Amino acid sequence: MSLVTSEKILMDAQRGNYAIGAFNAENMEMVQGIIEAAEELKSPVIIQTTPGTIKYGGLRYYYSNVYAGASAASVPVVLHLDHGSSFELASGAYREGYTSIMIDGSKLPFEENIALTRKVAEMCNPGNIPVEAELGRVGGKEDDLVSNDDIYTDPEKAAEFVKKTSISSLAVAIGTAHGFYAKTPVLDVNRLTEIRKVVDIPLVLHGASGLTDEQVMECIKRGICKVNFATELRDAFSKGVKKVIGENPDVFDPKVYCKEGKECVKELVKHKMLVCGSVNTAR
Repeated sequence: MSLVTSEKILMDAQRGNYAIGAFNAENMEMVQGIIEAAEELKSPVIIQTTPGTIKYGGLRYYYSNVYAGASAASVPVVLHLDHGSSFELASGAYREGYTSIMIDGSKLPFEENIALTRKVAEMCNPGNIPVEAELGRVGGKEDDLVSNDDIYTDPEKAAEFVKKTSISSLAVAIGTAHGFYAKTPVLDVNRLTEIRKVVDIPLVLHGASGLTDEQVMECIKRGICKVNFATELRDAFSKGVKKVIGENPDVFDPKVYCKEGKECVKELVKHKMLVCGSVNTAR
């Protein structure tokens, strides 16, 4: 199956009251582990790259990795730009062949966020590429993403934002944070319910690494259709590599320790797919 866009699988998730897991990948083995998990559980899947990841490897390298995996897969695979930091990066990902684009103008004033997001949506519309945006601000640090502030999404502004930008999905801020949590997160799930009442497009939860399974499932119950996981996958891959090297310090073949990293990522992704409820929903 070739790469697909995120529009249909997210709308299916919204109608079916489940979510699609969106997993950040840093290398070939992580891409392989994510797709193998999706194949085994018959789940659609979204693979993401951040600006920091793209700076490290380039759009074409990551596109080629995910395209190769998707072409051999029997389940829908989406390649998504996560937290696109500029119009230039969004347009580069669009031209390269990414099948879903996020533009993150959440640090901008409301009207500037609308203007930037609408510009990206207008660019992607001719190619039928869905656009995700963020309103409010998810705090914490992940990759090159740093925010010291939590600004919760205002439901009324969310409705206005969606109407004025014509986006396909909206990332909301309800108390989650990027990276691992320094303290137990307290989520404003009632705010999520209020946003769902006035916004009819799929809602996205960022900063899910470190949330309990129960917290994620409650958010899905209240309208989340896409859940982002990044830090936990990096941690899982690194632990797998460290385990092999720790047990055999003389190992020098990257295929040996990267294989263990891949397997750790795969098992984690399978668990998250079960939590999201997307198992056996691939069509």
